[in-house]
Amino acid sequence: MPIAAGQMAPDFTLPTDTGAPLTLSSLRGQWVVLYAYPKDDTSGCTTEACEFRDLFPKFGKGKRKAVILGISPDSVKSHQKFKAKYELPFTLLADEEKVALQAYDIWKEKSMYGRKYMGVERTTFVIDPEGRIATVFEKVKPAGHAEEVMASIG
Repeated sequence: MPIAAGQMAPDFTLPTDTGAPLTLSSLRGQWVVLYAYPKDDTSGCTTEACEFRDLFPKFGKGKRKAVILGISPDSVKSHQKFKAKYELPFTLLADEEKVALQAYDIWKEKSMYGRKYMGVERTTFVIDPEGRIATVFEKVKPAGHAEEVMASIG
């Protein structure tokens, strides 16, 4: 069942790019941008991450004060390399067991060149300070997406 605006955001605890655990509900009181992407250091994922990086200072200003979290099924080690290579100033979450990806219903069967496989459906969830889903961006196109997310927060 897809997660919709108005629902409480499913809580989870996952390792960050530092290896330390992060629990989503510990961020209550702040806006949270949870963007799910398929794989570190691939073209679309790099475009999306770098746009969030470039707009990162604006996400921390004014009433926005949003925490940005990237999530993929990659390992902590993969996230560390990706984060260092592109100087990403926000946290990446490693969901190797696909716990959160499944809770948010974005671990899906995909198809490329006729081959079916399981993967992340690129989706962004904007979570309000009370822990509710404010906005869901589905089937995200990486270019220009960070700007769109920032506009949705205000």
